[in-house]
Amino acid sequence: MKPEPPGRAGPVAVVALAVLLAWYLGCVGLNAPGAIERVLVNQPGWGARELVAATWSMERPVLPAPHQVALDLWSSITDWPLDSPRNLLLHVAVTAQSTLVGFGLGTLLGVALAAAIVHSRTLDRALLPWIVASQTVPVLAIAPIVLVILGSLGFSGVAPKAAIAMYLCFFPVTVAMVQGLRSPQRIDTELLHTYAASRWQAFWMLRLPAALPYLLPSLRVAIAAGLVGAMVAELPTGAQAGLGARLLTGSYYGNTVAIWSALVMSALLGLALTGLVAGAERLLLAGRRA
Repeated sequence: MKPEPPGRAGPVAVVALAVLLAWYLGCVGLNAPGAIERVLVNQPGWGARELVAATWSMERPVLPAPHQVALDLWSSITDWPLDSPRNLLLHVAVTAQSTLVGFGLGTLLGVALAAAIVHSRTLDRALLPWIVASQTVPVLAIAPIVLVILGSLGFSGVAPKAAIAMYLCFFPVTVAMVQGLRSPQRIDTELLHTYAASRWQAFWMLRLPAALPYLLPSLRVAIAAGLVGAMVAELPTGAQAGLGARLLTGSYYGNTVAIWSALVMSALLGLALTGLVAGAERLLLAGRRA
């Protein structure tokens, strides 16, 4: 019998503890000057213990402690109704909606572009360099332009944010699909030619199944990029809801704890969306093997 592979819980726990320790030490180093100036100035005879306690409990720290972020997350979720702007779950739902719409549109666009590139040498030479060049433009620079153009056309709400998410989603899908659609060997394509298969039949029966192992991992990259695009799109619009809007509000008022709470929640949302795509990937591959 083969030995069972070692579990990943131990290494993950060790890394998590190391990150927490570094985080708490960072809080002491970054918050110490403010703690001395604002908290301990009227407490003569303070020592290292009082300094550490002050750096971990400041109201507006430079770097909030992990327990402060956790308490703010819990308070935001449990102390306010779901439709309240103070509840982070509302912002998560708004950002997730834009991300998923942009992810779906970006996936469809990437697959369509890849199919066109693979079946046309002219489009291969004309489109692929521009697709690569499009990703050299910073999304922070292009987002306001796209939002203004779509706003002038009457698009508002989810559509402009989904468009920015789609802009970041389509590239990994396109590149992976081009490689996957070109992966069948020549003997396979010639076999289909002997059966007089049409180009569409060859695409559906040979190229697309061969491209699935390339497409599915790219979807995990795409949905993570789409989440970043959706959050970036919320910044220049002055949106009232969304994790990007929550970050912007926290920066306006200097509420670093709220900023870090939104960052942690965005990381959790990214993990959830990536896990959702990974679960769909396992189901599709299991069905394909069956």
